[in-house]
Amino acid sequence: MEYYLCKIVFLRTMKRWYLYPFSLGYHLVTSIRNRMYDWGIFSSTKFKTPIIGVGNLSVGGSGKSPMVMYLADFLSRSCRTGVLSRGYGRITKGYKIVNYDSNYKLVGDEPMQLFERFRNRFVIGVCEDRVYGAKKIIDEMDLDVLILDDSYQHRAIKPGMNLLLTDYNDPYFKDFILPAGDLRESRNGMKRANIIMVTKCPDDLTEEKKQYYISRIKPQHYQKVFFSAISYDENILGIDKIMPVKNLDYYDVLLITGIANPSQLLKEIAKYNKKVKHLQYKDHHNFTDDDIKKITNEYKKLGEYKMILTTEKDYVRLKTFDYLRDKIFYWPINVEIDKREEFNKIIQNYVRKV
Repeated sequence: MEYYLCKIVFLRTMKRWYLYPFSLGYHLVTSIRNRMYDWGIFSSTKFKTPIIGVGNLSVGGSGKSPMVMYLADFLSRSCRTGVLSRGYGRITKGYKIVNYDSNYKLVGDEPMQLFERFRNRFVIGVCEDRVYGAKKIIDEMDLDVLILDDSYQHRAIKPGMNLLLTDYNDPYFKDFILPAGDLRESRNGMKRANIIMVTKCPDDLTEEKKQYYISRIKPQHYQKVFFSAISYDENILGIDKIMPVKNLDYYDVLLITGIANPSQLLKEIAKYNKKVKHLQYKDHHNFTDDDIKKITNEYKKLGEYKMILTTEKDYVRLKTFDYLRDKIFYWPINVEIDKREEFNKIIQNYVRKV
């Protein structure tokens, strides 16, 4: 009787417990696939050039884009750095380098976001075939290090270092495999990571809470656990415009988001403004003319002093619409890493040793 009660509690803690039988099948398929790579039946390409893979076990936003941004910014200060992305949502195929002629439709929103901020500080490429893309960008651009975006399940390449991210508010050790939960593979996949980064941590995170997370993660002897938080810039930006975030209180704000989880942004904006109308779209949403009409109508309903605010990723898509270009602002974010120097040293030592 006790066993069945525990089973019921276990199922009810799932996000979609009624889909648990399908999760068993998904778990079987992903486990077999991983074993095939582990046993060498499926080939996994190694490169002489240092490669850092960034990814997670779950679907949805765990902070990959800000972390890739942080790594590329840090490494490009001392070596020739490249970033390779799949280019999710683009209308093109094949290998492409992001440049001044690119837009989000050609290369995807996240690569375009990187380029908009850093321009030619480092090389940004897209390719759905990671092995082919990695060979091309490393050879043609003479890279010292390559960062693979969202690569944890792309095992056709074997990075020399894997960085696994997990959201503080939705850690993988409390989640379940798709479709009952949001995990792309079993929790056991964490063993492939060299570094596990708990992202989106609260500002008041205590040492006691850190130790609790580490005890639940149960890192292997070769793994290090770090904690990071999202920091919001003191200014919001538009085309040729800069406005201190503290001035948000003077405006009626129409907030547009097309990201996986906008909850932290909503919490942050509430510190400065209570007059926010939020239009939420799915992650990587491809805004249509109908969407823009809706946004326009909502904007017109606001008071005399009003503005449209969005995320940096959504901005690269929304600014392409003429009506919005001069009205829209975005709020840049960065990553703050606990024990930053130790983290940087691990990354730097790996790149130097290869």
